[in-house]
Amino acid sequence: MVEEKLSAGVEEAVRKAAAEEIMPRWQQLAAHEVSRKTGPHDLVTVADRQAEHHLSASLTALLPGSELVGEEGVHEDPDRLAALRGDAPVWIVDPIDGTRQFVRGEPGFCTLVALAHRGEVLASWTFAPASGLLAVAVRGAGARLNGRQLTAGAPAPGADLTVACSHPDFTTAEQKQALSRLWSPGIAPRPCGSAGLEYLAVARGRLDATAFSWEHSWDHAAGLLLVEEAGGTHATLDGVPFRIAGGNALPFTAARDGRTAQRILGLLTAGQAESV
Repeated sequence: MVEEKLSAGVEEAVRKAAAEEIMPRWQQLAAHEVSRKTGPHDLVTVADRQAEHHLSASLTALLPGSELVGEEGVHEDPDRLAALRGDAPVWIVDPIDGTRQFVRGEPGFCTLVALAHRGEVLASWTFAPASGLLAVAVRGAGARLNGRQLTAGAPAPGADLTVACSHPDFTTAEQKQALSRLWSPGIAPRPCGSAGLEYLAVARGRLDATAFSWEHSWDHAAGLLLVEEAGGTHATLDGVPFRIAGGNALPFTAARDGRTAQRILGLLTAGQAESV
């Protein structure tokens, strides 16, 4: 169990990083402060780098002996991912999830922090500074949004299921084919925004499910625990929970309840039997 003192320290660190490194640059970025990594939709800004540096120092100080796996650090040195399979506690950080929205000056971005040990996520923090939302989940102790308990609930009987899906630019041909099956009667798919905020929407009962085709731990670790602790679930194509260290059968889903998850997985895997 994550102690209350540690959780409060993480919340302070996340809020301080956002206040000092992210929000002063929101809607104020100069062109030279934005660059591409792997493609036109994979952006990084000076705010991403500075916020991750800030969080790396503050979080590891809170828990001596811990390590940090962050999006920007892994981009510079992929070997840092090995910490996810090690014995030390590890902080998993996305300093700005939704960088495209941040660059456009829109509020749909957040900072994601998760604490994991030996492959299990113990706690997570999702902070959307432009919206004033802070969601905290602790394994076995539930999930809260601005102090109020979160309950994902279940979709209304007979209603179309709303599903946030991967952007086509981040999918293989096989994944595109699987995701295309969601365009079916009774399903209302749409392109996703910030993964962290989509997971928060599932945990709040405002979105029925996600269907994602990539497995970067910093995008998923915090939100998947949030969904779990709000009463939801998640599963990969082979029917097992998503693993933060990788090796997942993709796409995978997170959903408000087990029935919804099974319905989404059934559609994603519908063509497998036909192709055997």
